Amino acid sequence: MSNEINQETKFSSSGLPLEVRYCKKCVESNQRFIGSVPHSDRKSSRKDTIIFDAEGVCSACRYFERKKNIDWEERERKLEALLDHYRRKDGYYDIVVPGSGGKDSCYTSHILKYKYGMNPLTVTWAPHMYTDIGWKNFQSWIHSGLDNVLFTPNGRVHQILTRLAFENLLHPFQPFVIGQYNLAPKVAIEKKIPLIIYGDYYPEKGIGKEIDFANNEMDQSLYSKKDIKDIFFGGVPLQELPKYGIEFKDLNPYLPVDHDLAREARLNVQYLPYYLNYDPQRAFYYAVEHTGFEVNPDGRTEGTYTKYQSLDDKVDGFHYYTWFIKTGRGRATEDAALEIRNEHIAREEAVALVRRFDGEFPKKYFKDFLQYIGITEERFCKIIDAFRPPHLWEKVNGEWKLRQQVS
Repeated sequence: MSNEINQETKFSSSGLPLEVRYCKKCVESNQRFIGSVPHSDRKSSRKDTIIFDAEGVCSACRYFERKKNIDWEERERKLEALLDHYRRKDGYYDIVVPGSGGKDSCYTSHILKYKYGMNPLTVTWAPHMYTDIGWKNFQSWIHSGLDNVLFTPNGRVHQILTRLAFENLLHPFQPFVIGQYNLAPKVAIEKKIPLIIYGDYYPEKGIGKEIDFANNEMDQSLYSKKDIKDIFFGGVPLQELPKYGIEFKDLNPYLPVDHDLAREARLNVQYLPYYLNYDPQRAFYYAVEHTGFEVNPDGRTEGTYTKYQSLDDKVDGFHYYTWFIKTGRGRATEDAALEIRNEHIAREEAVALVRRFDGEFPKKYFKDFLQYIGITEERFCKIIDAFRPPHLWEKVNGEWKLRQQVS
């Protein structure tokens, strides 16, 4: 791969490159960071962003070029060898599969059990507020023949953390993301199941760092720590949370696994798309056929043109909308970029879809969201506007407009 972002690149106070660029092959922007910016409570750095090479092509597209040359039969043999090493003969669980009952977790858990003969325990961190279709798909997933641990965090604590994350970071999904990341390793250690396999894989989106194409194991630092003193929740240091009615004992579900404990458990955290050639549409069709997965009954999802992505939580739309406010790229960009790389649509069509749907306001669950985090519509709008980066947004005739859009 050619050089990453030029060392002369200038960054905004929030860590975004001041010069907005779009990938020459897909519709991705150089404003794309891990999760939604800021992912943590520190200033983001060059290592957190998607990488563009000297030819103006993003690292995710370069990964997909590389995928065409991968010997997928050999990768599957590696998967089978990995599973053989952990497969048990006493009927006990031999693998943990985190998921919500969306297309990816349905595909991952079902194929591991029914094609590869594993005995998975699926693990779910409950959404903030289940949608009707989300709950229905979750039930269909479990009833397709899978055991599940559903963890629902303290509702009062989760609401407070979500409000703080929205007000201080414009990241209402942060508490969910933290809990989701840390739940599977905790369950794996508790149940003595050392193998965890996720259904998604960071090179598919080309984020975080220069892609190591040989790395198929999750960095242990993502789910374990030696010291938790420097942890923030919603922009608030751990030791200051009692001011908001949250005691240390309330935070146990959100805290990472102790580093030494994780090492002693010899956890092996892997990504299925490293071994099997992943395609969201193929996962969707598999989930429909084998687990009864259903699409959004309203048709396309707000903010995009697809109808099968992240349907389970009423807060999902606000995760993508706030992401759009902070980075100028939203749910439609995410979907369209991946569909270009999988050769389902051309860039010209993707540009039109992004310009039409990106940043659409998620009005369906707006009142539910306001009630959930306990703020008024007026305060919501003030917070949103306070997070608009000036290098991305300008006011034209009283309305906010992006200074630059994909073309």
